[in-house]
This record gives sequence, structure tokens and C-alpha cells, in this order.
Amino acid sequence: MSYSQRLYPWAIVRLLPQMQRVVVARFRNRSNAEGHMTALKRLMPEAEFVIIFDVPNPIDIDEEESSE
Repeated sequence: MSYSQRLYPWAIVRLLPQMQRVVVARFRNRSNAEGHMTALKRLMPEAEFVIIFDVPNPIDIDEEESSE
């Protein structure tokens, strides 16, 4: 996970068929994510969205630091 992604830990994820998912947007706080998700649900009422707190895995952080 890149540094910029760590600054925006809240993510809106669109759930797709066959257990697939797509990160639609990232936010610094949950209230912004909830407001954006409300707008998305109005624009695409048939789509299913969830808000997640995407914490980086400590192993991923170690790998990024060692590659620099």
C-alpha cells in the first residue's frame, strides 16, 4: 500500500458477482465516505457498496521499506 493510500484509510468498495470487488474511492474520514456512498446509491441503485477501513498489513509496509 502506497503512502498516499495510507493517508486515506476509508474506502468505498463496490461488490461484484463471483466474490469480486472494486475500490471506488478513498477518504480520510468515514463521514466523507458515507456522504459519497449516499450519492453513489442514488446514481446506481442496483449496485451494492460497502465502506471499509483499509488498514495496511505490517508485512506490506516492511516490504515497501526494504524495496526503497
